[in-house]
Amino acid sequence: MKNKKAELIFIPSPGIGHLTSSLEFAKLLINTNTNLHITVLCINLPDTPFSDSYIKSVLNSQPQIHLIDLPKVEPPSKELFITPPSYFKTLIETLIPHVKATIQNILSSHSNQVVGLVLDFFCISIVDVGTELGIPSYLFLTSNVGFLGFMLSLQTRQINDVFHDSDPELLIPGFSNPVPSSVLPNSAFSKDGGYEAYYKLAERFNNTKGIIVNTFSELEKYAIDALYDHYDRTPPIYAVGPLIDLKSQPNPNLHQAQRDLILKWLDEQPHKSVVFLCFGSMGSFGSSQTREIALGLKHSGVRFLWAMRSPPTSNNEEKILPEGFLEWMEGKGMICEWAPQVEVLAHKAIGGFVSHCGWNSILESLWFGVPILTWPIYAEQQLNAFRMIKEFGLAVELRLDYRKGSDVLVAEEIEKGLKTLMDKDNVVHKKLQEMKEIARKAVVNGGSSFISVGKLIDNMIGSNSL
Repeated sequence: MKNKKAELIFIPSPGIGHLTSSLEFAKLLINTNTNLHITVLCINLPDTPFSDSYIKSVLNSQPQIHLIDLPKVEPPSKELFITPPSYFKTLIETLIPHVKATIQNILSSHSNQVVGLVLDFFCISIVDVGTELGIPSYLFLTSNVGFLGFMLSLQTRQINDVFHDSDPELLIPGFSNPVPSSVLPNSAFSKDGGYEAYYKLAERFNNTKGIIVNTFSELEKYAIDALYDHYDRTPPIYAVGPLIDLKSQPNPNLHQAQRDLILKWLDEQPHKSVVFLCFGSMGSFGSSQTREIALGLKHSGVRFLWAMRSPPTSNNEEKILPEGFLEWMEGKGMICEWAPQVEVLAHKAIGGFVSHCGWNSILESLWFGVPILTWPIYAEQQLNAFRMIKEFGLAVELRLDYRKGSDVLVAEEIEKGLKTLMDKDNVVHKKLQEMKEIARKAVVNGGSSFISVGKLIDNMIGSNSL
């Protein structure tokens, strides 16, 4: 039984935030069970060259993981990209015939037995292909169990029953606190803007054989238990994280010398003295908000490393930043277009993290024990920020309900948040150090996530007579 090879087919979403944890999970599985082989079906989009190069760089050293590029299809209209759930749901539906043909080819040409499809959240409609071909599907959720609870709660609503800003606080299974509508994802508020896509995606969750979540049970035990208690048909939930690429390669678009410059500058800073500001692969601000951030940094007096997606140049620096700011920050701060986030958060000089509260970034902050100042922008980040503040007490609140297009956050508010974040006596620092130890224990032999991965592999292989 142990000598036969089992094969999983992964279909990740092309967004870099989804890819990193999906590929980390694939590596974890083959390292846990040498009889597993994994084929990754790669969705190529014209605007994601970094994603493509990232996949290839990660998989180069993994002979048990095989990559197949799906045929390129005409992507949905750019207008639809304003609402990612609708965009990706439409894209995946266009790809389904190609996915089916590719899987059929794998079934006919491989000697390994295909025991499961591992489908990204946005790719869940491919569950129909699995059903047709007799292959069980597993949902891989790159977010957390709280977001899973929100998605499952949509099944108690109607497909046209969108949320409104004026809604009373919601009681959502998996949350111990009432949830204000102001922290729900953008897509929840507009039928065409994504609510219907979310609703239809959520409908398919119960068609899976298991839900795999990039989290650890000690962090989200309340949420996991609540979902089992509340929903009779919830598939088994496997908490397998934190899945973090600790050896992440620098962005290939960035010269190695720039990375070295960042780390050399950090080496020269005092222990836990630097705030790292980074807002994710899609997080950027207009010039008025950028100026307020600069003033908040200046007035707070903290040292900082600021990853700014459109950093000032000699031509536009006075338009973007307050006059004299670049001269003032000499020695106190550094501005860059991109930073190697994992390496930065691991650095002894970093004492705080101003973050958009993407789930990968939150897990990295927990792993390295670096407290977050919450500045959510898009997707489910408001919900993540709410949970970090209200449910876990593991972050410092700047805003919970900021979103792209919100009013400008003024310098005084940013200054106050930065000072609270860097206050070593803040209870968040102590709680975070405790959670850091728990997170690290979860993934080692005998830890909760280690055990969960073992149970998942048994579920995948055990029922397939291998």
